[in-house]
Amino acid sequence: MILFPAIDLKDGACVRLKRGEMSEATVFNADPANQARKFEALGFRWLHCIDLNGSFEGRSANGDAIRAIRSAIKLPLQIGGGIRSLKDVEGWLSAGITRVILGTAALSDPGFVREAARGFPGRIVVAADARGGKVATRGWAAVSELTPVELGKRFEDAGVAALLFTDVDGDGLLGGLNVAATVALARAVSIPVIASGGVRGVDDIEALVDAREPNIEGVVIGRALYEGAFNVETAISLSNIVRN
Repeated sequence: MILFPAIDLKDGACVRLKRGEMSEATVFNADPANQARKFEALGFRWLHCIDLNGSFEGRSANGDAIRAIRSAIKLPLQIGGGIRSLKDVEGWLSAGITRVILGTAALSDPGFVREAARGFPGRIVVAADARGGKVATRGWAAVSELTPVELGKRFEDAGVAALLFTDVDGDGLLGGLNVAATVALARAVSIPVIASGGVRGVDDIEALVDAREPNIEGVVIGRALYEGAFNVETAISLSNIVRN
C-alpha cells in the first residue's frame, strides 16, 4: 500500500482546504519544494500534488511550484488540477511527472481521457471526488449525477493506472477516512483505488489494512501530516506489511 503525502498548491504556497473550499485555506509552507524535501526525508515513496487554482481555472496555474518540486526530489510524483488536454498531459510527463490525474475531464471529455490512457499506459489516474455520494468536478464546485462506481466502470477498459477516490465531505477535517465507501468502490471496480479525504492518523491506515482489500493501492494523507497528528514511521511499517 502506497502512502501519498499531499501538497496542495494555492497561489504558489502549500495549503490545506476544508471540504474543498478555497476560502477555507490554511497555508502550511510558503515553499512547496522545501515541503517536498521534508516528505522525502521522512521515507515516503511517492508524492501527490494538486494545483488548486488550476482545478478552478481549467488550466495549470502553479506550474513553477510543481517544477520546483520536481527538481527538489527524486520521488515519483503524481499531479492533478487544470489538466484538460493531451498537450497538457504530454507536457507534464515529458517534464518528469510520473502520473497525471484527470478529474473534470473524466466527465466532460471521456474520449480525451481514453486517448491519454492509450498513449501513456499506466500513467493516467482518474479522479472520482464525491460530495454526497456523487462525483464533483471543477475544483469540487460542481456536482454531477454520477456515482464514483459509475465513473470508475466507464474507464475499466481504458488502461488507467488508478482511480483516486476522495470523500470531499470529510476532506481536511481530520474526521477519519471513509473506509467503508473506499472498500465498497474497490470491490466494485477492477481499477486500483487510491483513498483520500479526512485521514486523521494511523488508525485510518490500520483500518484499510484490516479491510484486506487488495484493490486498494494506497491512501493520500494531508492535514494530519501538517498538524503532527500522524505517526509516519508506524504508518510506513503498516503499509510495508500490506505490500509484502
